[in-house]
Amino acid sequence: MEVKINELFDLNECFERDIFNGLEYPWEALPRIKEFLLEFAKTLPSDFEQISENVWVGKGTTIEKTVTIKGPAIIGYNCELRQCAFIRDNVIIGNECVIGNSTELKNALLFNNVQVPHFNYVGDSILGYKAHTGAGVICSNLKSNGTKVKVTDGIEIIETGLRKFGAIVGDHSEVGCNSVLNPGTVIGKNSIVYPLTCVRGYVPSNHILKNNGTMVPKV
Repeated sequence: MEVKINELFDLNECFERDIFNGLEYPWEALPRIKEFLLEFAKTLPSDFEQISENVWVGKGTTIEKTVTIKGPAIIGYNCELRQCAFIRDNVIIGNECVIGNSTELKNALLFNNVQVPHFNYVGDSILGYKAHTGAGVICSNLKSNGTKVKVTDGIEIIETGLRKFGAIVGDHSEVGCNSVLNPGTVIGKNSIVYPLTCVRGYVPSNHILKNNGTMVPKV
């Protein structure tokens, strides 16, 4: 499985890239988000505004009146937070991102140009540069039996040690409407998940996962 940080992401498209220092797998950053965020906030440039306790917003970002933000959170430049978005604890949003209508983020890290525009849940997850989720996509972050999450392609198994871990979505990947990314899902770069797909495990880079479970190379 190609699930290491440098196999999934261009860190040049992540202003908070230092969170990955010394790590091999991206999900290892999830327990770091809160502590890193509060320290990183001390170094933000002057064109970030602190709008409430432990919430910092970059220049050019628009936030609708019905948005709820519970810090700590950092939101980058030129983002758009649409009606009824809910930013919960421990969220870092990159530049030029769209957080849409009734979308909820919790303990999440978004690279630049990510779009989660309609009725999405992104919990304990990382979305890479220009990743996009269709309406109703859910990153499920807790197994029904409460056990720790594993990453697997059906053959190789990697123990994450995490009880809460949603999904890792690589750069330029697209997840179709009303799909569910089950705990421990990893989607590689430049891949596509068809709408109405229940995803469990690993989707390699440059592949298409159809909603009948068939996986084919992306031409």
